[in-house]
Formats: sequence, structure tokens, C-alpha cells
Amino acid sequence: MILKDDTGVVGWTWRVGNYLLLFVSLTAVQVHSDLEFTKDKHYSWKTGQWGRCMGEECGSGGVQMRTVWCIHSEGWTTHHSNCRHADKPESQRHCFKVCEWHQDLFEWEVSEWGPCVLVPFLSNELRLRASSCITAQHGIQRRRVQCVRTSNRTVVTDRICEFFSHRSALEQACLIPCPHDCVVSDFSAWSGCSKTCGVGLQHQTRVVLATPMYGGANCPNLTQTRTCSNPVPCPVGENEYEYSLKVGPWSECRLPQHKGLWLSGRTMLDFSVTSGSEKEKNSVKRHIQSALHHHHQHHLHHHNPKAWDLEIGYQTRQVRCTRSDGRNAMLSLCTQDNSPGTFQSCIMPKDCETSDWSPWSPCSKTCRAADLSPGYRFRTRSRIQAPIGGGKECPALEEKEACNIIGDLLPHCPRYIWKSTDWGDCRVAPLLSQQDRRLNNISALCGGGVQTRETYCIQVPDDSIPPHRKEVSRPVNRKLCAGDMPAAVQPCSIPCPEQCSPTPWSSWGACVHDNCMEPQGRKGFRQRWRQVLVEAAGVSDSCPHLLESMPCEDPVCFQWHVASEGACATTQGACGPGTANQTIVCVSTKGRRVPGELCAAAEGAEEAEDELPPTEVACEVACAGDCVVDSWSRWSPCSHSCSSKTTEGKQSRTRTILALPGEGGKACPAATALEEWRSCNDHPCIVFYWEASPWEPCVEDPSASANGTNQWNSTALCSAAAAGTQTRTATCVKMNIGPVIPKRCPDSARPDSDRPCLLPCKTDCRVTPFSEWTACPSTCLPVNATIPTQSRYRTIIQRSANAGQECPDTLYEERECEALPVCPSFRWRTHKWHPCTLVPDAVRQGITGPGEACGKGLEVRGVSCVGEDEEPVAVGGCLRWAGAMPQRFRPCWVPCKDDCAFSSWSKFSECTGCGGPRSRKRTLTGRSRKRPRCQREDLFPLSETEECPCDAYLSQPYGNWSSCILLDVPVAGSRHGWQARRDAKECGQGLRFRAVACMDQGGHLVRPDLCSESGFVEEDCHIPCPLDCKLSDWSPWSPCSTSCGSGLKVRSKWLREKPFNGGRPCPKLDLKNQVRVYEAVPCHNECSEHVWVTEAWSVCTINAVDELPACGEGVQSRKIRCVSRGSEGHAASVNDTLCDPEEMPFRGQTCFLPCPSECVMSHWGPWSECPTPCNQDTVRERTRHMFRPPASDQTCPEDVQTEPCVLNATCFTYQYNVSNWSTCQLSENAVCGKGTRARFLDCSRSDGKMVELNVCEEASLENLWELIVSCVVECPINCILSEWSAWTECSHTCGNQGQMVRARSVLQPAHEEGRPCPSQLSQTKPCPIRPCYTWHLGEWSPCRVEGAECGEGVRERNLSCMVHWGDWLDASSPKPVDDEWCGDRLSKESEQELQLPCFVPCPGDCHLTEWSSWSSCQLTCLEGRSFETMGRQARSRAVVVQVVENQESCPHQVFETRSCKGGKCHSYEWRTSGWRDNERSVWCQRSDGVNVTGGCFPQNRPTTVRHCQPLCTKPFSHCTQSGVCGCEKGYTEVMTTHGFLDYCTKTPGAVNKKADVKTNSGRLKPGPSQIQDFFGEWSLRPVGPDGRIKLWVYGVTAGGFLLILLIISVSFLFCNPAKQTKSSSPPQKPLTLAYDGDADM
Repeated sequence: MILKDDTGVVGWTWRVGNYLLLFVSLTAVQVHSDLEFTKDKHYSWKTGQWGRCMGEECGSGGVQMRTVWCIHSEGWTTHHSNCRHADKPESQRHCFKVCEWHQDLFEWEVSEWGPCVLVPFLSNELRLRASSCITAQHGIQRRRVQCVRTSNRTVVTDRICEFFSHRSALEQACLIPCPHDCVVSDFSAWSGCSKTCGVGLQHQTRVVLATPMYGGANCPNLTQTRTCSNPVPCPVGENEYEYSLKVGPWSECRLPQHKGLWLSGRTMLDFSVTSGSEKEKNSVKRHIQSALHHHHQHHLHHHNPKAWDLEIGYQTRQVRCTRSDGRNAMLSLCTQDNSPGTFQSCIMPKDCETSDWSPWSPCSKTCRAADLSPGYRFRTRSRIQAPIGGGKECPALEEKEACNIIGDLLPHCPRYIWKSTDWGDCRVAPLLSQQDRRLNNISALCGGGVQTRETYCIQVPDDSIPPHRKEVSRPVNRKLCAGDMPAAVQPCSIPCPEQCSPTPWSSWGACVHDNCMEPQGRKGFRQRWRQVLVEAAGVSDSCPHLLESMPCEDPVCFQWHVASEGACATTQGACGPGTANQTIVCVSTKGRRVPGELCAAAEGAEEAEDELPPTEVACEVACAGDCVVDSWSRWSPCSHSCSSKTTEGKQSRTRTILALPGEGGKACPAATALEEWRSCNDHPCIVFYWEASPWEPCVEDPSASANGTNQWNSTALCSAAAAGTQTRTATCVKMNIGPVIPKRCPDSARPDSDRPCLLPCKTDCRVTPFSEWTACPSTCLPVNATIPTQSRYRTIIQRSANAGQECPDTLYEERECEALPVCPSFRWRTHKWHPCTLVPDAVRQGITGPGEACGKGLEVRGVSCVGEDEEPVAVGGCLRWAGAMPQRFRPCWVPCKDDCAFSSWSKFSECTGCGGPRSRKRTLTGRSRKRPRCQREDLFPLSETEECPCDAYLSQPYGNWSSCILLDVPVAGSRHGWQARRDAKECGQGLRFRAVACMDQGGHLVRPDLCSESGFVEEDCHIPCPLDCKLSDWSPWSPCSTSCGSGLKVRSKWLREKPFNGGRPCPKLDLKNQVRVYEAVPCHNECSEHVWVTEAWSVCTINAVDELPACGEGVQSRKIRCVSRGSEGHAASVNDTLCDPEEMPFRGQTCFLPCPSECVMSHWGPWSECPTPCNQDTVRERTRHMFRPPASDQTCPEDVQTEPCVLNATCFTYQYNVSNWSTCQLSENAVCGKGTRARFLDCSRSDGKMVELNVCEEASLENLWELIVSCVVECPINCILSEWSAWTECSHTCGNQGQMVRARSVLQPAHEEGRPCPSQLSQTKPCPIRPCYTWHLGEWSPCRVEGAECGEGVRERNLSCMVHWGDWLDASSPKPVDDEWCGDRLSKESEQELQLPCFVPCPGDCHLTEWSSWSSCQLTCLEGRSFETMGRQARSRAVVVQVVENQESCPHQVFETRSCKGGKCHSYEWRTSGWRDNERSVWCQRSDGVNVTGGCFPQNRPTTVRHCQPLCTKPFSHCTQSGVCGCEKGYTEVMTTHGFLDYCTKTPGAVNKKADVKTNSGRLKPGPSQIQDFFGEWSLRPVGPDGRIKLWVYGVTAGGFLLILLIISVSFLFCNPAKQTKSSSPPQKPLTLAYDGDADM
């Protein structure tokens, strides 16, 4: 526990004693390291580390244990009995147990890891062997770990912290790249000799390409020097030394002190040698007390007005005379007429002054993002005063620091997504071509179209907001949304209106009651009807009436009908009267069989007018000799559907005589009795029908509202439509008259007057909230500037519908920005120049130099900042708002006695013209007129000429014309231009622009507004409008593809004009330039448009020549007519050629009239049907019955006749056939979209003949054919583009390279044959050419020493304001202008080095060369790859020795490196030349081909001298080129059995020829010949060791010879020309294909 009293003194409680005990016990503990007690030389004890102190309570009663074991000297563990027990270390000891609360008092303090340093391979070897390093070398890093108190961080013994935790590692291994030795270039060529006579020195230098790294070898000497001698000896008696005036550097600028203090320093002459330990001789020096040195500190002085006052001081330098051997000499030996100045005026240094730091900017990271990157904030300060006179440079003017690094407390970053409005109305007009747009009624278009919508970007609402509070998000900047934008255009369809298509009227029905179930009265109706084939769609009118009625009397709904009648059964004998049974059924008026109760009920209601027919009827069978008459035929159709005053309906029936009577038989009826007529359809022709009005709009059902079941809500969004009702009026209309009372129309056919419907949802208009106001400028407004505006907008998401709330009128708002501050008005006020200030006399008296107070000096003036009220203010305002500070000091000149005196300059002469010359003059005055020096006009000009100022400017167009830009027509209240300008024209009249360069008379570029208001030349231009492909009108329909049955008829279009300027493309063309645009529709040709109609047969006529009875075989005839099909009843005849002659019925036939005694049979009935399919084993039959029995001795002919079923003769099969599909048929007002394809159905007989369709239907054939299918005609969608974006800012603020760009994007690419997208999706417009003003640094001048031949000098470069066109490489080079155009010169000078100290060596000086150029950028690489982004480059200065005596005073060579970007990996390898006399050159080469020294491993260096092994020690022997020992010329080698040279023996009698080689065993071997020497270097040698040619050489020679023979033979065969035959085929004309150059073919 720690107690603290009021005085702040900390008191310790009773635990102080425990602390002391803990510290004493821990320091008293002896830490035994691993001990080894030897029992013998093989076994010893080994101990482990002491464990933690254990105990029940903390304090001194703890116990500490460790492990003890016995080990062998080789390291393996053995039984403890092998070690001496007397020497066994203790395994347990008492210790002080640390309490838990002790741990809070101490802790380990761990420092950062130190740098990685090399570790030597051997203990005594500190240098790495480079050849052993492959990728990296071992290093070690160290750090400091110490135990400290947590209270005051004082260090205590490590043992305390070791009780709590183990100490962290103090060292760790690390890797360092392999050593990189210094790499230098080759030596340059030798310089010239330092002397022109006698013996001198010359040198050659090299430069550093790469500095040593990671322990690599240091750089070698960069200079080599050697003596050189001239053939011309130095003249005798000439002075041995040369003398040069040498100046030192200028001292710091100092303020002059009072005279007594200044004279405490003295000027002394020193003639000692200029060595490092000796003093300089013969130098003018000023020894100043250190207390007089002026130190400048960086302070903020902008609150102190006097800090702006400039002080003029002085500075001095040493001047001495040096001898060519490096020693100093008397100044008189070097003195010139104009001795160099040793003092000069200067501006006292003033440090850079800055303002206070601005507040920190808001953190750039304001939300928690997924990338976990920190944010940054900035603060800035401005420069109030640039450094002057070498004062301290300005510190950083901007600070940046990380903020919100973790960001856990920040809200999540907003997410932005794309949203879109509802789709707009479907429009077909954009799909029309230019040709269709002129022909179509735009308002009636339907079918496929396009619809658009707007897209906008919103911020995703935060998940923490309750769902019921989430609203439609306001639109934000579109740039915030990433990803693909939703589609803004999609295809759509407008349903085409379809007219109701009814079937033809049926025939009039029978007279029936209005309600057959409840008949009333004797009035009824006859009706006819039709059905709807295609329902009406998309039109307000419903289908026409489908039922018509005519009033009639005596209606009958049901009646009895004789279904069948049996044979007549005579009552007596075979002939005479009898009875016949008949089947009676009840049928409806439509012929359908119904229950008999309905007919019975009708009988009761109609007083049995239509009684039930009897089941038996009287009949008679003709007897022999009686006349036989056939049964009555059916009644013919009624001739008229109704009766009027002029027309009456009639129908008839007939019967024929089958047998004439014999003698005494019953006579035949009269001819008139063979035909009966009756009236029909005698009701008047008055037609009534119900006419229904169109359905009224769907309204709320009152009954549903009363029951509370209606859920239709006008305010809330409804999810499902509610139930409503629609009504209409039904009116009874009399044909061609008008409405009548409803009773005249059948009430059962009355249309419904109401029906349920679905009420559509009431849809209110939905808009987004207004976007944020656009930002107003954050800066102040210049005087007389227009007030800026800000705007906001909102977007309609959903249009109102079904009486919903309308959309607001205002979608765009604009307002002026709130009152912005007017920029303050500050200006610089300059005061008069002070008198010219020279170095004070007190200074001049103590320094060698002219004593007269004249010459160069400095003058200053005051500069202050004033506001609008002309009162002084802080200079910060002027620095920000008034531009650069005016000049505050300048050099001046106080004339001396001997200076040339001049009069004042005269006024300039009058200007004769714009840009002409004007001049001014001056004259010499006083004694100067007689001095020759003053009369030199090259030094002192007496006249000046300059150009007259001119305000005339010359403009000239520059650059290319811009694109042709159509004039934008703004749409009021519309923000999204592409939505409003979708139909805007993309062609027509426009403007194109060209920049204008404005120049003054001197050719300097000036502001463009001096020549023109806009800075452009404008010119009208025209963008040609696109012309679509034009096709012809539809051709007439072709004939039907089939003459009988269903087929197709076709019409087509062809090309009239090709597209131009990006118009709609044409469909593909065929070879005849015919467009493949056709339309095919199904058609049907009746197989027989005309049919034969027959009348009844005439009476069979017997050609009897006698009076015998008229019976037997005769002839009968009938009339036939050709009429149109469908009008067989009463139509007029047409030409017989129109009917098929093969199907013409017979006009006459033979007939047979039975004689009176013969049997009379009826006509044959119809043939029965053959089974399907046809089977030849089956038969069909027909029957007839007997009308008159024969005499007793005769029989009746057969009454049943059969014939086999033969396919295509007596039996036929039928099948459905379909025509080809038509093309996709659209509505006449549709361009594309959904349509139908149709085909017709036919019924064909098995013999190929087309029959009526009802034949297949009656055959009950299954019809699986689909006759109408839906189809889609792809819409030719034109390319739809977005609006043009706003023009971008100029890409360059000045110069001629600036451009403004605007672009548009493709919202919908062209589809099918739509108009393609234009190629120009971006447009550029030049910016006005404004002059670029740039500070330009000139080249460094040579080192210039003022007033002396050598010593300390300066290099200078000029800082000039240049005007240029933005491109330095442009033909119009930059030209100098006044500095005021470029800004603050003083600030720019403070940022650039305009003067650099330099040194001009005197003759005999040992000096450094100039800095070499920077080497190429090089990376540290491993196997050709680098893991660093920044490389290094180096430069160096070598030492040049001019006189041998001065070598001791030479400086050291220097080199330096700097970082660079874009480095390359370089590798080094040894290169060798060819061997020559067993020697060769070896050098190191870099991978870029540069020869270097260093970089290659020395251990891998190839040898430069080749030696034979073993050495050639025999007399007259030498090492040959092949590396073996040989004998000299004139000696023969004698070899050992192992192939080595044994000795050399002289060849007898041979000078150029060697004798045979002998071995020591006496065997002769041929010596090496010249050819052997030639082939000796080959890897595949044709000559063997014995000098003989090897066998494979002969084989190769033979093969080559055969190959040459083969080549000659083949060449002869191919080159021999074939004989031409006398007969040749006639020349063929070339096949020419006609092509008209049409690219579309």
C-alpha cells in the first residue's frame, strides 16, 4: 500500500521490509552454471536450470529444484552409478518465493533490434570469402533486455525479473546480402603532359559505377599517374616557377562592430608551407573573436515589424600568391593592375519566416471501411518571408499525419447502389425507318417498341434505421456508384387492336318459341346466328351482334318425325292395299332427337295440332299391269328466307314412273301429279337484333362497399386489384330502321348489362427527395464578380395512374449562394531607396584594398502592406492577395575618383511607328572626356536603342479544327438531357472551332482576349444526316403456289437506295441485288370452283314400232348445267368449259321399263361404306326393294348388289395435309413484335385428289396439326446514346496543347437492322491558347574566379521568366519576358540553387576532378530478380597530381550515391580473349556490355597464362598450343609408353621435315604431319594417331560422289524442255464474273 500525504511525500507501509528482504535474498543467490564433476575421463554429472521457487506462502520459505543426471563424454546419458556420488551436485535449495503482487513492481524492458551486422566465419577471420557466399551471408542482430522498476524505470538486477518470466533473447540471426565490391569503369585515355617542356606528369582516371555494399571490397585508386617528357627542353635561365593569384572563399556576412573591437583582429603575412599541420603563408586573414560571430536562429518574426528591416553587412576573403610548387609567395609577385577585392557589402542573412500552423483538416477517413487503411489529416502554413542572404531554408509547409487508424468507433462507410425509375411508356416511333415514318400514322402504331427509364445513384440506408422509417433515398453524385449501371432501355410491346372476326351467317332456323321450355302464345321467332373466330382485343368496340331474329307465327320447338318406314304388307294376296309400320321419334328444330315428353307437352299446349303420327299407315302394292310410281323425293330448299310483297318462298318435291300400266291395269297419274309445290318462309322479312353499347369503365361495386369487402385504397399502395363492376346498355334494333321496343327481340338473346371487373390500383406519383444542394465556392468573390448559384434536383420514380396523386411541377431548383465574402483588397507600398551603403571605413582600414569609399554597394528600401483604408496591416494579406513582394534591395555604385563620368541619359526619341526603334544618348563629362579608357564604346556605350512599345497584336489560327458540334437546345426543367433529347437530331448545322494564337509585335504569346473575345475562330459546318436503306413498295401478290388446295402466295420488295452516313443497313441482297424481304401468306384454291348440276331424268322412252305394250329397254335423258360451287340451287349457268370435263355427268342413259307381268324394283340405294383401311377381301353393297310383284311364272331380280373394296376404285382413304407456314404476320400498324404464322388444312384422298374438308371430319380422322402459332419479329432497334457530358476542364491551363472533351455512352446497341451507333462517341474542342509563364533555369556557367586566376570561385546560372507555348520542343522557342509574369522571384530563387562554390586549380595544385556523371541506376538483385523498388547510382571525383612535390597535400578521392527509380539488374562475368603464345587477356564485363573492374568473383578469374603439365623440362622442348610438350624445330619427339615426351633427338639431314618418332621400346611411329596439326584442333579428327586417314572418311567421300551424280541427273531431266505437239487446243476465253462493286453483295 502506498500512502501519500498533503506534501506529496510517498510513505511505505510494513511491506518495505519485505522489499528489502526480497532484494537481499535475490542478490545473494549464486547462480551455478552447468557443472561437470568428473569421476573419470568418461563420465560426469550434468545439471539443468533451477526451476521456479515453490512454497505454500510467499517469502523465504520457498524451495527450488533442478535435474541432475550422469552423461558420457560423448554426450549420451548413462546410469547415475557410473558417476561419483560424492561429487553429485545438489538438486534442491531454499529460495525466496516471489508473491504475485511483486510482479507489478518489476518488468523486462526490451529495446528494438539493432542493425544486422556481419558474423565472421572464423574466430580470427573478419573478412568474408566472397566465393563462399551464394545468396546471402550470416549476420546477427542484438538488443538490450534489462529489468527495471515500473515506478521510476530504474535498472535493477536481472535476477528479480527472472523469477517472474524468462529473459527474452538478446540476439537473433539475420541475413545480409552477399558482399558487393566496388565497381569502377575502365581508365580513360592519358591526359596531355602537364608541362610543354622538360619532364611533366600525365594521368588517366576512371569513375565509380557502383559503391561497395555489405562488406564488399573498397574502391581502388581512381587515378594513375606517370611521368612524361617533352622533346623540347625548357629554356636555360627561365624562371623555374610560375606565380598565380589565388583567392579564398568569401566569409559569412557580418555586421560591422565599433572600431576598437574591430581592430583587435590583425592582418598578418605568413610565408610557411601550406601543409596540413602548418599555417598558411602570405594570406590576408582576419582573426575575429568568436563572440562576434552572428548566429541566426529560425524564429517566427511576423509579429515584429522590425524583422522586415534588412541589414547590410560585409564579408571578406583571403588573397594570396602561390608558386607552381605549391608554396606561397609575396603578393607583389602576383599583383595586377586591378587587384581582387577583399571585401564587399552583403545582406545579412535572414531565415525563412512562416505563419502559424493552420488547424488540422478533417480526417480523410470518416467511416469504417473494409480495407482497414488509416485516414490522413493535413495542416499547412504559408511562407511570409523567403530566406535572404543564405538564411535558413523554409521548413516543411505541410504536415500530414495518420488519423482514425483503428476506426472501431467510426460508423460504417456508406454504400452506394444504382437505382432506376419505373419504365416509361412503350414507344414504337423510334423503331421506324425514315421511309416508314413518312408512311405510317404514328398515333396508331402498335407491336414491338422500346421503353426507357432513368438511373440514379443513392446511398444505401443504414440497417439500424427501422424499416417503417426508411424512405426513398435522395440521389447522390453518380460517380459514387461503382459497378455496371442498370439498363436504361429495354424492348416492350404495345398490343395491337384486333377486330372481331365472325363466321358467316347460318341459315334461318325454324319458327320456335323464345323459350321452348316455357312456351307462351302463338308468336315465335326464326333465328340465324354466327360465331366469333377471333375475339376483339385492344379496341373499345365489342364484336357485332351474333344473333338475328324474325317474328313468326305458330312456333314449334319439338315435333314428331318418322325415322323409318317398313315394307308394305298386303292384307290379301300379293298385291293390293295393305299396311306399313313406321318408327316415330321426337326431334327438335335442329333435328336432334329429344325425349317424347317434349313433343307430348307441345301437343297439349297447341291443342293437338301436330298430333302423333300413327305407327301403322295404309299402303298399296301395285298389281300386275298397274302403273308403278316411285316415292316422293325430299323437299327442295326454300327459294327465299322470307316473304315480301314481291317475293315468296317456294319449295318442291318430285317422283318418277317406274313402270307403265298394262291393259286393264291402273293408269299412271298425270304429269302434274308427279311434282308438288308448297309455300315456305312466308313470314315477312323483318329482322331484329340486340345491339350492346361498349362497356363502361370499371367502377366500385356499391354492393361490395356496403358489405365492407372492398379493399381498394386510394392512398396506400394496393398489392392486388379489388372487385368492381361494369355496365352497358342493350337496345333492340330493327334492321335498317333503328331502335324499337325490347319486346320485338327475343328476351333470351338479350346481352348482359353488367359484369364484374377488377378495379386497377390507384397509383400516386413517387419522386425522390431533392438531392443535396451543389457546393458553393469556398473562396471569396472577386470584386464585381457575378454571384454563383447552386442547384438541386429530384427524379420521378413512378408516374401517377388511375386518378392517383399527380407529379409535382418542380423537379429542378436553383438559387443564389448565400452572401460570400468579397476578397480583401491589399497592396504593397514601397518606400524610397536608402542611400547606397558601402563597407564601413573601419573595416576598410584593416583590410588590404582600395581605401577610397566608392565602388559597389547595396541599397535597401522599406516595403509595407496596406489595406483598403491605406492603413498598414500584416504582410500575410499582401502575400496572399497582392502577389509577390517588391524588390527590397539591389546593387548600387558609388563613383570613384577615377571612374568615368557621364551625363544623364536623354529622353528617348520619338517613335516613328509601331515596333520601330527609339534611342537615347549620354556624353562624357569632366576629365573622363580625355581618358582613353572612357572613350571605349564597347565598355561605356554612349547611346542605347530599343523597340517602341506597341499595342498592336497579331492573331493567327493554330492547330486543327475541332469536331463539328451541334448547338445544344436546352430543355426547360429537364436535367437528364438524353431523356428529353432522345428524339433530337444528330445532324444538321453546327459549328467547329479553331484556336487563335495572339502575339505581340515581338512574337511573344499574349492573352487571347487581346485578339478576340472567345479565343476561337468559328466556322459553320454541317453533319450529314443518316439516310436509311430505302426499299420499294410491296409487289403484287404472286399466284397461289398450288392450283388445287392450300399453298402460299408471296410478295416482295427490292432495293431502291443504299444507306448513307450511318443510316439503317439494308437486309442481305441476293445475286440480283434483290433484297431478301418477302411476305408469304397462306392461300387456297378450290379444286373445282365450278360444278356440274343435274336435273331429274326424263321418262324412259321405248321405241315401239307396233302396238305392243311399252315395256322393255329404252332411253332417258336429263339436263346438266355448269354452275359456281355453292350456288347449285338457283344459280345461273356458266360456260361448260369452266367445269371439269372428266367429271361431266352423262346426259343420257339406257333405261328399262318392266312389262306388266314383270317385277318392278325401286332404284338402287347408296353403296354401303367400305371398312377403313381398305381391305380387298371385303365388299360393299347396295339394296333396293320391290314395288310390284311379278306374275306367278316370273321372279324378281336381285335386291342386293355387292362389289369388292378396291383401293382408289371403290374404296378410298383420307388424310389431312397442311400447307407451308406463312411468314410472321403482324398487325398492319406494327413494325415488329409478336405475330402469328398460319397454314391451311386440306383433306386429300388416297388417289391424290383434294376433297372437301368435311370428308376427313366425317371420317373421324384425328387432327393433330397446329394451324396458328405465335412468332416474334425482332425489332430493328436503333442505337440509343446518352446525352453529351459537360465539357471537361482544359487539359492544360496554358499553351497550345489544351483540349476540352465531352463524351457520351451507348445505352442501347443497335439490334437487328437498327441504325448503328456512330463512331464518334467523344468530341474535342481546343482551349484558348494562353501564354505559359515559367521560371527557366539556365545552364551552369564555367567556374569563374573574380579578380584572380585560380582559387575559390562560383558557378552561376540564370533564373529567367520565359513565355512559351506549353511545349519546350515546339518550333516557337521560349522567349524571355518580365519577371512579374512568373510571380515571386525571391521565393523561386530560395527554392533553387543559382550559385555553387567551385574551385579553379592553380598550376601545380593537387586537386580533385569534377564530379563524374551519375552512373546508371542499379538494383540489388538475386538470380536476376530484385526485391526492392529503389535503386542506387554513384558518381566520383578522382585526384589529379600536377607536381610530384605536392603529392603529400593531395585530397582523398571521393564518391557518393543517391537513390533512383527504374533501376536494372546487372550481372558480371569474366571474359577472355583467344590464346596467343599461351597467354590471353581476361577482363570483367557487366551484363550491359560495359567493361568494369570489380563485380566478378576473384576466385573465379580465369588464368591468363597456360602451362603444360608436367612442365616441359627436357632439353629443346617447349609447351605447344595444345598444351602438351613438343620439340623445337629440327628435333624429333621421342615419347614414352604413356604418351609423354621422353626426350628430343635431332633429325638427321632434315631442316623442315621431322623424322619418325621413336619410342623407348624401339617401335617406330609416324611423326605428326602438317595436316595432323591442321586437324589437331578438331573434335572429330579424320586422321588417326598413326597419321593414317580413318575409314569413315572414305565412306563419306564415296557418298558425296554419288550424291553429286544424282543431283546432275535430276537437273538434266528437269531442265530438258518437252517437245510441243503440233495440235494445240483452241484458246479459251477467260471466265469473267460481273461485279458492280457493291459492297453489300
